[in-house]
This record gives sequence, structure tokens and C-alpha cells, in this order.
Amino acid sequence: MKLGIVGLPNVGKSTLFNSLTKAGAQSANYPFCTIDPNIGIVAVPDERIRQLGELYHTKKVTPAVIEFVDIAGLVKGASKGEGLGNQFLSNIREVDAIVHVVRCFEDDNVIHVDGSVDPMRDIETINLELIFSDLEILERRIAKVARSARMDKTQEKELQMLNRVKERLEDGRMAIGFETRDEDEEAAFAALNLLTAKPVIYAANVSEDDLEDDGAGNAGVQAVRSYAAQSGSEVFVICASIEEEISELEDEEKQMFLEELGLKESGLEKLIRASYSLLGLMSFLTAGEDECRAWTIKKGTKAPQAAGKIHSDFERGFIKAEVVNYRDLLEQGSLAAAREKGLVGMEGKDYVVKDGDVILFRFNV
Repeated sequence: MKLGIVGLPNVGKSTLFNSLTKAGAQSANYPFCTIDPNIGIVAVPDERIRQLGELYHTKKVTPAVIEFVDIAGLVKGASKGEGLGNQFLSNIREVDAIVHVVRCFEDDNVIHVDGSVDPMRDIETINLELIFSDLEILERRIAKVARSARMDKTQEKELQMLNRVKERLEDGRMAIGFETRDEDEEAAFAALNLLTAKPVIYAANVSEDDLEDDGAGNAGVQAVRSYAAQSGSEVFVICASIEEEISELEDEEKQMFLEELGLKESGLEKLIRASYSLLGLMSFLTAGEDECRAWTIKKGTKAPQAAGKIHSDFERGFIKAEVVNYRDLLEQGSLAAAREKGLVGMEGKDYVVKDGDVILFRFNV
């Protein structure tokens, strides 16, 4: 999974990136200190594979990972070359979802690029820059397709679709939710890789005082939640400066610190939960003496396609999947014991993989 982090300057974007990835992206109290896109790889915390690793005395435990891409802070007029322009937006065209960091805290020591804290105005500013960036992509594609549309019905059909998307964006609406009319249109629309077609997770960055009640008393957070509900987006509340402190602690200290703050989970855990929910993802597991590993797949994925996540040969030569729930495996203490209790199923090509399934694939190529 790949997530792109966007936001205005000085909203806590790079501070959050630092805390999530410990990658040390430069963070300072002035715009544009992130001059190149910063990329960090984060392991998805998963107690299940750690426990399976102990059961199997495994040599290697490999969690699922998320790649974060942090780009320079955008400002009004970025698409016209203001600030650093939208030159970095191309770096997040390949992401699965966008994490939009929104400032919901007051602090006289941290300047706001627009002079005041207003989460909804900030969201609108970023959305417009994403729309302008997408319109640039669309206009180039329209110019190319229009040349051959008169002689090619497929191209003519794509041109009509492109113009409908363009009209939607010019109306100030995001491309997400755009309805394609058939598979050809859907493929052509997906190939555009529009930023405004990507699902969004809003990270409401609050002060430490607003963290304990999850931003319930913060009017800005409530406005962001209301907006997100209308657009089908996810929201999680963080205090980026606290997250940075947490990221420096060992696991035991981290848990104690969270408890002192009255928190059940870190911002990273909140973000992972929100992103898995938004994108309809889950994990299945593989376990053995050599490696215990988590694999991220879409909910509803069938066994052969899940096998293909490991290796294309597994999908091509799929025969059966030996499946046991990780809880049953841990309780029984071994796969053999789980088999004796009838807790292991031999599943075929139509089996829909469930979250927490431990799978041994049988294949022949």
C-alpha cells in the first residue's frame, strides 16, 4: 500500500511523516522546507505474525508494509507556479490514497501561510490545486485523443468521457465518484490516474489538549468530520508533535506514554486502520520455520489471486489452499493438532480469503 501525504505548509505534515517513518524528513517552521519528495517505508504493526513466529520458532518475521510519500507544502496558486508549484504532485499520482493533513490547532509560534487557522478553507485550497493539476492532465489527453476521434469510434467514446470528467472538475467537484458507463470507459478513466479520483484520509492535527477526547471539543475537527462524511472519506485525529515524541520511544515506553495520555493507540495505528477501512484491505498470513509473513489483499479476494500475491506461479498452478484461522492455530499449538480437531479446511478456487487466515497453498506448474 502506498499513501501520499499532502497539506499546506506548517500544518504538521512533515512532522507527521517523521513520526510515522522515522525517516528524518527535514521539518522547520517555514514553508517549503521539504524540497524533494520524502519516501518512507513503515511496517504495519501486527501481533498475529509475531505470535506465529514464536510458535514456529521462525527465522524471519515479515510484516505488511506501507510506503509513505511526503511532498512539499502546497499553497494557493501552486498549479500556476506559486510557491514550489505543483511539480511534486506527479510524485503522488501512483499512490493508493491521499493523506490530507489539516491544521486544527492554534499556536502563535507556528505561522499559518494564510494568516489564520481555518480547516475548511485549507481543505478547499488543497482540493482546488489538485483539481487544477488534474485539469492539466485532462487537457493534454483531450488534445491527443481529439486528433484521431473523428476516424476512430473508440477514441471518440473516450473523448466524450474525458469531456464529462473535465466538466465535473471545472464545476469544482472531485473526480472520485465519477460514473463510467462501461468497462472501456472505466479503463480509460483509471489510466488517467487523477489525484482527485483517489480516496482521501483526513489527518486532523490538534493540540495535546484536544487529543484525549479525540477532538470532540474542537470545532475544526467536527467541521472536517462532517465534510469527510459527505465525501465518503476517513478521518483520524492526531497531535503530530506528540507522535514525534512517541516515535522515539521503545515499545514498552510507548505503551506507558500512550496510557498516560489516555490513548489506546498511536497515530500510526489510527492511520493504518483508517487506510485499510477506506481501501477495503485486510491481511492473510503464511507461517513456517523459514518465515512468518502478512500479505495485504483486497477484501473479497479469492484463494488463487491471494496466492498470486506471493508468486505468479502460485496463482497459475493453483490446486488447493490449506486454511486455518490464526487463533485456532495458536490455540492448538501446531498445524497437525489443528487438523486433528477439524479446524483446517482444504479450499478450492472459489474460496474467499478471510482476514487472519493462515494459508498453505498447494500448486503445480
